[in-house]
Amino acid sequence: MISKAVTVPAGGSAIAGDLVIPPQARGMVLFAHGSGSSRHSPRNRAVAAALRNAGLGTLLMDLLTEEEERVDAVTAEHRFDIGLLARRLVAAVDWLGTQPDAADLPVGLFGASTGAAAALVAAAERPGRVQSVVSRGGRPDLAGDALGRVQAPVLLIVGGDDREVLRMNRDAAGQLRTPNRLHVVAGATHLFEEAGALEEVAEVSCDWFLRPGGYGSEDAWQ
Repeated sequence: MISKAVTVPAGGSAIAGDLVIPPQARGMVLFAHGSGSSRHSPRNRAVAAALRNAGLGTLLMDLLTEEEERVDAVTAEHRFDIGLLARRLVAAVDWLGTQPDAADLPVGLFGASTGAAAALVAAAERPGRVQSVVSRGGRPDLAGDALGRVQAPVLLIVGGDDREVLRMNRDAAGQLRTPNRLHVVAGATHLFEEAGALEEVAEVSCDWFLRPGGYGSEDAWQ
């Protein structure tokens, strides 16, 4: 197993990440955290652990630099800058393609909250590289017209009691022109803190990333 801290160059900045690739990995999943969070998000790390157990590599990263994080903690000016977050995610996708142990592996994106919008924009910008997207409690509406340009299959996971976000996801699903599915976790709120909720997120995410035919070719992840 490869497990190491990495630094990803991104448009003159450097963002920190944690890269883990299990033996004979079947693909890579890049995580885009939500507003006010980081690569240390316990929810994303729990899902990442489940994906690794299923044979997928993971890259959790901070989409903001340390200085930007300090500013954002006071002003919240960067966490909703979807353009900036998406550019950082695209840079990470490109960087991953230069890494010997990951360059040949298919790539999926997992975005939470505002990170889901960044993941969708990045998928639209890298249609030949990003082969699947999962959104957890996401704000796909913030992806704007990029929704109509996404070519990768998209799974939208929303808590059943997260009613406003559920409405936004239903609206976004109608704008997607690629195969997509809305999965509602019954009784869950926005952070999926209810018993069994996050485990359900992890399970359906693993199934989505690994199902045959969902990633651009019949055997892309096999």
